[in-house]
Amino acid sequence: VTGGDDALVLMPTGGGKSLCYQLPALARQRAGNGVTIVVSPLIALMRDQVLALHELGIEAAFLNSTLDPHEFEETRRRMLAGEITLLYAAPERVTNVNFLVDLATLHDAGKLALFAIDEAHCVSQWGHDFRPEYRGLTVLHERFPDVPRIALTATADALTRKEIAANLDLGQAKQFVSSFDRPNISYAIEEKKRARDQLLKFIRESHGGESGIVYCLSRKKVEETAAFLADHGITALPYHAGLSPAVRQRNQDRFLREDGVVMTATIAFGMGIDKPDVRFVAHLDLPKNIEGYYQETGRAGRDGEPAEAWMVYGLQDVVLQRNMLEGSEAGAQHKQVLRGKLDALLALCESTHCRRQQLLAYFDEPSEPCGNCDNCVNPPDTWDAGREARMFLSCIYRCEQNFGAGHIIDVLRGKETDKVHRFNHWNLSTWGIGAEVTEQQWRAVQRGLVARGLIYQDTEHYNVLRLSGGWREFIKSEEPFELRIAVKKAKPARKKEALPEDEAALTPDQELLFEALRSWRKQQADERALAAYMIFDNKTLRGIARMRPNSPEQLAEVKGVGQTKLETYGPAVLELVAAEPVGQGGA
Repeated sequence: VTGGDDALVLMPTGGGKSLCYQLPALARQRAGNGVTIVVSPLIALMRDQVLALHELGIEAAFLNSTLDPHEFEETRRRMLAGEITLLYAAPERVTNVNFLVDLATLHDAGKLALFAIDEAHCVSQWGHDFRPEYRGLTVLHERFPDVPRIALTATADALTRKEIAANLDLGQAKQFVSSFDRPNISYAIEEKKRARDQLLKFIRESHGGESGIVYCLSRKKVEETAAFLADHGITALPYHAGLSPAVRQRNQDRFLREDGVVMTATIAFGMGIDKPDVRFVAHLDLPKNIEGYYQETGRAGRDGEPAEAWMVYGLQDVVLQRNMLEGSEAGAQHKQVLRGKLDALLALCESTHCRRQQLLAYFDEPSEPCGNCDNCVNPPDTWDAGREARMFLSCIYRCEQNFGAGHIIDVLRGKETDKVHRFNHWNLSTWGIGAEVTEQQWRAVQRGLVARGLIYQDTEHYNVLRLSGGWREFIKSEEPFELRIAVKKAKPARKKEALPEDEAALTPDQELLFEALRSWRKQQADERALAAYMIFDNKTLRGIARMRPNSPEQLAEVKGVGQTKLETYGPAVLELVAAEPVGQGGA
């Protein structure tokens, strides 16, 4: 990219995507190439990106509707003068006629260095967050074919990657696909029973006083869940598109700057969020696909320390997602692809094997069992429901695919209901053949068949069960059908990964200094209206606590203390270190 070539970059959240355009932007500007334009989809997040760059001594700015006319014109003047290294703007702004004229002026003056298109999956109709306005970005290559472009995303399967390359004219660009593995995140999925109570128990037992994100499907559920958590003593804030911009910004600022805040949100929240110490991401509703799930869970543990991705799911979630899918205006082919993506997520939920292995396999990345997800740490007891699955399929067939799950299960269990007698289903060969199987077990069989794509609920016809996929072949086979036994087990202790050598546990004295540094950092962050990590992250503070530097030269040796931060914060840090006595931490 620094050399002027195009690139398509896939890296997991927290994997360093921003560096892939920030470093070339710096290098190309110093070589006299001028301004890098960063296309970013969310106005609310540009400010935080720019503030973080300012703390590193980098000239960055944004152009969006939050600026008053004077601020807008001053930023535009600085851009045209080539005084800005990175300028952030939304796709609507970048493709605006007037902005394209400004870009042409920059280009003619030799001051247009690079186009960076962040969250590039938004250009694909197969991506989990398709935004039509991204399609207009092809104009950049058409008008400025000699300006290099880099497109970046954290989530894209092979189909989405192909469409990104096609829609952005990146067919000749080199593709860099990093591992999708986030080994510090443990994955757990539970059957949904009393979702909010389950969430409260999860937070209290594993993440008391820690920052996290809870995703819900609807705005109403976001509000109710935030209120529920707050009523139970957890600092929880709502975030969704229905709130005013001022309230959204205020809640986002608190989440970024304060410790222990839980943000309850729709998927409108999170894209581009750079808070490193999010210790958990929870889902109270099923996402649309694995890409969305992976992107959202990837917001946990960006600092590389242990974090959890936790979700509850039930069959009603499947019905809701299928309703939304079938009710959309998408074409038949598009719907078929989206059904396949939803089925892949259902298979992940119902899996009795390693979650991480199945997740990575979706992105065509082979792996070994992780030893860190719920199925690996606490392997579920399973039973071979092959016989029962074939009974269930046969019963749907004999009921002529015209009835819902409740009735199918009644027939299998031999229950004499009004509906059974009305349709003479007590005469069917499948009536009563599964009387010894509990209703809970039959529901598990149903979920498993849905997850395997052998049946689906027809949402346009009263959720009747229909046969699909290779159901005939499955009935004729002797293939096993492994399901988990719904027996509650003791929750395993959270797995703590061994810290690397330079991250050895702090001594009591070092712990006291670390806490003093955290208090100082919070004060600085509040005064400057910054997120705490923008000053120094926890890893850097621990490095300072271990070294106890007594000179600027020593402080500069700590990882994370660059020249700009040394000049800005160095004197105060050294003064604090000198004032914190040694030998007060106990043996």
